[in-house]
Amino acid sequence: MVKQERAVRTRNALIEAAADGFSHEGYGPASLLAISRRAGVTSGALHFHFPTKSALASAVMGAAAQNLRGIVERCEKQTPPGGSLQILIDAGHELSRQLEQDVVLRAGFDLEGDPGCPRGIGEVRHLWYQWVRGTLESADLAGELRQGVSADHVASAVFVYTVGFQTLGRRDRTWVSHRVLTRFWSLMLPGIAAGGRSLAAAGS
Repeated sequence: MVKQERAVRTRNALIEAAADGFSHEGYGPASLLAISRRAGVTSGALHFHFPTKSALASAVMGAAAQNLRGIVERCEKQTPPGGSLQILIDAGHELSRQLEQDVVLRAGFDLEGDPGCPRGIGEVRHLWYQWVRGTLESADLAGELRQGVSADHVASAVFVYTVGFQTLGRRDRTWVSHRVLTRFWSLMLPGIAAGGRSLAAAGS
């Protein structure tokens, strides 16, 4: 049991250290030696858990996807009065906060857009897009969207905002701030939400 717990701690430390390296340096430049040192383990321990760099990146993506699922599940459980649209707004704000604080989640989004990273090791951005689209489809079925507004088109806009501003936020965290995201929703909501709905662009 003690050995198993130590193995789990080592694996998690390597995932976090790799996420930090991938997020700050990129997949290609980040070295396994530097990652093992950052995690406080030997190179042998790293290769025991992750035989290749791509296997380590895949583990980072898997952990990031799990963290993203946790965000949307928490927001769905709150069931705010504004319905699915408010859930989407709240999830966007929570995602922005977590991208600021959670290096694993941030690395997951970064790796999927890193041209040096092998394809097919994970789809954190795609997972976010699928959830956004599904939530907007639910909003449409519930009559929360204005007539003629396409859930797919809105989902694309939200997705482009998330990925674009997260990329810009790597150099200037203002782009993923609560103020900027509130401004985005303040501009979006009049054009997509059905009349008479009370929605909080700043989050509920």
